[in-house]
Amino acid sequence: MASVLGMLEERETAARVRVEGLREEVARLAGVLEAAEIELDRRVIAREELVEALAASAADTTAVTEA
Repeated sequence: MASVLGMLEERETAARVRVEGLREEVARLAGVLEAAEIELDRRVIAREELVEALAASAADTTAVTEA
């Protein structure tokens, strides 16, 4: 029976190592995801500001042309 118990303990140890490795990978990916989300937010804001600036410029041009 000790042999079977030893095999189970080895499998448990291997499972623990695998779980710890996956936890580390999840933590790393969480950091990568956070950085990507920040970049996405910055690009969305930049596009929105450009659209607003172009709209304001077009409105100014239309006002000058009509006057």
